[in-house]
Amino acid sequence: MIKRLLKVLSPAQLISGAYFIVIVLTALLLMLPISWREGATVSPLDALFTSVSAISVTGLTTVSTGETFNGFGVAVLLLAFQFGAVGIMTIGSFYWMLVGKHIGLLERKLIMIDQNQNKLAGLVELMRIVLILTLAIELVGTLLFTVFIYASGYTDSLATAAYYGLFHSISAFTNAGFDLFGDSLIRYSDNAPVQVLTMALIVLGAVGFPVLVETWRYVRSWTKKQEGRFRFSLFTKLTLVTHAVLIVGGTIGIWLTEAGNSLAGKSLGGQLMNALVLSITSRSAGLTTIDISTLHQATLLLVSGLMFIGASPSSVGGGVRTTTVAVIALTIVMFFRGETQPRAFRRSIAGEDVRKSFVFFTLSILLVMAGVFAVLVSETHHYDVSAALFEVASAFGTCGLSTGITAALHPASKVTLMLLMFFGRIGMFLFISLFTSRRKQPNVKYPEEKLIIG
Repeated sequence: MIKRLLKVLSPAQLISGAYFIVIVLTALLLMLPISWREGATVSPLDALFTSVSAISVTGLTTVSTGETFNGFGVAVLLLAFQFGAVGIMTIGSFYWMLVGKHIGLLERKLIMIDQNQNKLAGLVELMRIVLILTLAIELVGTLLFTVFIYASGYTDSLATAAYYGLFHSISAFTNAGFDLFGDSLIRYSDNAPVQVLTMALIVLGAVGFPVLVETWRYVRSWTKKQEGRFRFSLFTKLTLVTHAVLIVGGTIGIWLTEAGNSLAGKSLGGQLMNALVLSITSRSAGLTTIDISTLHQATLLLVSGLMFIGASPSSVGGGVRTTTVAVIALTIVMFFRGETQPRAFRRSIAGEDVRKSFVFFTLSILLVMAGVFAVLVSETHHYDVSAALFEVASAFGTCGLSTGITAALHPASKVTLMLLMFFGRIGMFLFISLFTSRRKQPNVKYPEEKLIIG
């Protein structure tokens, strides 16, 4: 069947079409009364918006999750989080393994495109490890969340604490950003264990599955006393350093602008902890301990930038991605140094990766600008540019943070945000591949001529 479909569709179109079908099916399930709490209703548009947000693991919502959906509806959302986080081909690989089907070259190519990998070797093992790590991390997170929520006194029932613990563990690790409390994690703004666990799960999901797999292999080699034979890839090193720089820089910037505003009245430690939570969650998660509507305009701009950058490639998050920004920064440094090729950790970065980074970044900027323009036109002066930019950046970065205007937006604005959430989830590589011609282009090289630049 896959072979027949690929005769009329490109691999990128096939994968995107599969995501679209799952979004529609999820929306249909959320539209059924069996998914609603007593007295609640969900319109077709809200069901579709929630489905797109769940599959793209964004977290923007037009209805209150905890007040609208019952156990069945929450289960549908949890399955959507998992599907959107690990990717359709990871789920497909798991099914093929269960039924004993051989995963051939065609399936491996689809996995490579879906996971944004650049080689076919080791993809099946990668999918297997991704599934194992995902389930193991979420299980540990569920157990710890259950203990912390029960100990906090939010609920007197251990079963209810486990219910909340399971949902928020999966929501945090997949960076979905949904919550059942109705106020995200604001009630836990002074609860260090919940904050630390949330941040740990978010980072584990956002750094990317290749980084987790390499770390897993390193730990295994270290336990076997073979650490001298293991070397982290440039991707992992660059990803971790970029994450650290953005987290620290974001924390400092948020603390400087919010210490006398939304964080006023807290101790220095409490201010720094909440600033750290917002810095980490603004990259792709959406779970927050601060009321976003109270943030300073400078903070909203900073957080919008962090959401635009997003998570790492082959992770659960969206955005322009960390390595894209890292390569652009290294290229700028190279230019100022008068060098000819960017480098990091004693490795040169391929020219093709440099070109991709600038193309992806430029197209992402244009996509976000078009989204802001569409929202402003739809809202007819109801909201200013900063509010529109924040919602659009949150959708594109699949973050889910909001100043509280999402539910009140015009239907046209909601459609704009849904498109941005979808594009942010599949990534710019897959987005561009949707429009790439399948015909082989002639390898023609014309004489080179210099231009006046700048």
